[in-house]
Amino acid sequence: MTTINEIQDQIITEFSVFDDWMDKYSLLIDMGNELPPLDVKYKTQNNLIEGCQSRVWLQADYVEGKVEFSGDSDAVIVKGIVSLLIRILSGHTPEEILSADLYFIEVIGLKEHLSPTRSNGLVSMLKQMKMYALAFKTNESKS
Repeated sequence: MTTINEIQDQIITEFSVFDDWMDKYSLLIDMGNELPPLDVKYKTQNNLIEGCQSRVWLQADYVEGKVEFSGDSDAVIVKGIVSLLIRILSGHTPEEILSADLYFIEVIGLKEHLSPTRSNGLVSMLKQMKMYALAFKTNESKS
């Protein structure tokens, strides 16, 4: 299985091909368009991320010791960010997710090229993904 850092390094390589941020935004939008549609039953108030300007839904399932994320957004660039986070964190254990250092955000320059509201949304999405991981880890230790 590919580690979280290996996936981040792949993403850094994919983004390093482009110098222009318009091209990087296009890549993000393409990634968002490749995200499988989120089942309507998960587009609930419960799965809506607080702190995002656009609507972002995040669903987490615990399957055989790993957290599987799915998500969606009504904004194309944000949907691309959702797809990046899912690609990096989905399919890993709660422990791996909680200890992950997501350095790719800085390296590809994502944070400095997002509006403050999108940047806050990114932080909110990450926080929510770690909260899910923590909840699964806590339940794991109880059973």
